[in-house]
Amino acid sequence: MSLPPPTAVLEGGRKAAIQSRRKNLTFDKVSFMAVFLGIPLAIYLVFVIWPFLQAFVYSLTDWSGFSPNYKFVGLDNYARIFTDDQFLKALSNNVILLIVVPLVTVVLSLVLATLVTVGGSSKGQVKGLRNSSFYRVVSFFPYTIPAVAIGIMWGQIYDPSGGLLNGALNALGLNFKDYAWLGNTNTAMWCSIFVIIWGFVGFYMVLFIAGIKGIPAELFEAARIDGAGRFRTAVSVTIPMIRDNIQTAYVYLGIFALDAFVYMASLFPNAGGPENSTLVMSQQLFFTAFQRGQFGMATAMGVILALATLLFSGLVFLVNKLTGGSEGGRL
Repeated sequence: MSLPPPTAVLEGGRKAAIQSRRKNLTFDKVSFMAVFLGIPLAIYLVFVIWPFLQAFVYSLTDWSGFSPNYKFVGLDNYARIFTDDQFLKALSNNVILLIVVPLVTVVLSLVLATLVTVGGSSKGQVKGLRNSSFYRVVSFFPYTIPAVAIGIMWGQIYDPSGGLLNGALNALGLNFKDYAWLGNTNTAMWCSIFVIIWGFVGFYMVLFIAGIKGIPAELFEAARIDGAGRFRTAVSVTIPMIRDNIQTAYVYLGIFALDAFVYMASLFPNAGGPENSTLVMSQQLFFTAFQRGQFGMATAMGVILALATLLFSGLVFLVNKLTGGSEGGRL
């Protein structure tokens, strides 16, 4: 008896698979996909993708923001932006924030999280420092304060005439009378960075604590038996096991550093700091749109800011993958 050719067998198998899929597409499955996949996708397209496409179109126009009339100017807005000294200054300030804020915040949060979870006695059960719950609450407290309130509060602390900081330094015998921390180009940006980090460290410390709590205690005990110190344990056990948490924190902090509008506007309500030393792109976008009435150019700045955010997030994920991030949870 002759056997059917291989092509006929493959074709028959393909048809059977298609028919089986069609039979499996019941009303329940179709309705489930429509509700839990179709509706969220439609909402995402309408409220995320479509506004971004609209913004890109407006960035190619000379729209004033308050008139239905505008004309297309092509890439002129983008060309003008990258020859604008103020925008380039704002871009450089955002780069400084992007380098310093995520790195320092993640390192400090990781150190604090390690101390309150596994930084206790090197003998007996693996545990954190004594009264670690108290340190956790105190560290998280700044994150519960609105960013605007934090900016106003630290603006008062930095006040040159009656601020708490100058008063404390003068009480210690240091001559900082009437020193304008936020009015000096050498200190304004670094004082702002300190405020931002102060406001975020507690939250990311709690994020890392949750990740460290999920690491089996046997791994820390094995590292201790092998003679690993606290630093070696953190590098070889803690960081690899919570690598995804660190990546998430870095991405969110980087996105914030590329914005930073609320903190900068609260600390410097009138302008972008002394000689624009703290001006960021989101502030320049706001001034261009609502003070100059150049919404087309402001929208182009927004597009650049969005692309910079996507580029940064992509780089973080790429670096994490190239350095073995996909194997972070397996030792």
